[in-house]
Amino acid sequence: MNNLAIILAGGEGTRMHSEKPKVMAEILFRPMIDRVLDAAKGAGADEVCVITGYKAEILENHLAGRAVCVHQDRRLGTGHAVMQALPLLREKQFDNVLILNGDAPFIDSETIREALSYHLTRGFVQTVISARIDDPTGYGRIVRDYNGDFTAIIEEASADKETKKINEINSGAMWFRADALVELLSKVTNDNSKGEYYLTDTVGIAVREKRPVGAYTAKNADAVLGANNRLQLMELNEKLRRKVLERLMLSGVSIPCADGVIIDDHAEIGTDTVILPGTIIKEGSTVGRHCVIGPNTVLYKTKVGDNVTLNQVQAEEAEVADNANLGPFVHLRPNAKIGEYVHCGNFVEVKNSVIGAHTAVSHLTYVGDSDVGKGVNFGCGVVTVNFNGKTKNRCVIGDDAFIGCNTNLIAPVKIGDRAYTAAGSTIDRDIPDDALAIARSRQENKENWVIRKKPYREKKY
Repeated sequence: MNNLAIILAGGEGTRMHSEKPKVMAEILFRPMIDRVLDAAKGAGADEVCVITGYKAEILENHLAGRAVCVHQDRRLGTGHAVMQALPLLREKQFDNVLILNGDAPFIDSETIREALSYHLTRGFVQTVISARIDDPTGYGRIVRDYNGDFTAIIEEASADKETKKINEINSGAMWFRADALVELLSKVTNDNSKGEYYLTDTVGIAVREKRPVGAYTAKNADAVLGANNRLQLMELNEKLRRKVLERLMLSGVSIPCADGVIIDDHAEIGTDTVILPGTIIKEGSTVGRHCVIGPNTVLYKTKVGDNVTLNQVQAEEAEVADNANLGPFVHLRPNAKIGEYVHCGNFVEVKNSVIGAHTAVSHLTYVGDSDVGKGVNFGCGVVTVNFNGKTKNRCVIGDDAFIGCNTNLIAPVKIGDRAYTAAGSTIDRDIPDDALAIARSRQENKENWVIRKKPYREKKY
């Protein structure tokens, strides 16, 4: 079976007051369109077509290689948007077509698959995905006859008092038999106050022609939810945030206080890990067991092992091995790889470097483009000088080396195993194993220099 998914994503979302398409608004760090696209693909769509409109180039660049984009030059309603995909429908032999709204980020693959099964087993030409919610205000109502058979979608503006009491609403998502979609769309007109073509009109046309239509009621009532402004967007974020935290806590993760804790719904966190306030764990991150993460820690595409402590750490595209202890105020930049039992303390930054097991980088140190061995000790204020103005070079530091306070390592340079550098040295040559390197001028005291030069301003007190 060959199925096409069409995602309607052309809206400007004027109430968002954004310079981006509405569907690019984010729910837990991911654009709404990505969540809808994932749901369609997860449900087995063989091809996805996204109908773009406002600021189409932004969406096309974002979706490059993941979906076919078709531009709707004039936004003349949902029916008109789907019509833009008709050439693709005629070009390829699809059996069924799924229509989704790009600004309904909680639609899920399971709901889509179950609706398709319902659609196929009952032989419907069109199946609307509906949901029952407590407050249906603002949504189109699903109307059924005395037998419970679906007969119409009535928008709230056209609904009478009794119809408004109905709490089953149209999600905007629906399945069509491909040939029926083409035929029904050809009969949709724009004879209305706005002069637009509405996709929901296909239901009335099918019913009048006595074609079988159905409405599948989703188990996931949130599937219908969308956001038209920043307030509603915040509400969706909070709804999903709480759902994620609840799932994690029920799986064995401790979150003693949820204030400021935001965790991507795809993040993986092991049992007996504690997440403290202000922690943000973004996409692509995994955290092992028995860790303490936070407070005020941010992880992005970062892999954290077991028994790790991260206190006020910012990490992007980094790896932290088991039993490491980092913080406070540590920054791990891309491709930082922290070994087992490593300690990084106050104001340490690591970039594109490997830090070997049992190494200590206690405070005020920058390690960039370096390969650091096991058991190394960094004194305060060490800097790997990795950029000469044109190229980046690497430092290599052997096992059990001792880098004295305020040492500058001018890359490329190699520090041997168990080698020492004296405090305040600037090292620009390799140091053999077991050697002490001293690279500073001998101290000279100039008697009465201050009295003669008077380098200070005259004090007023």
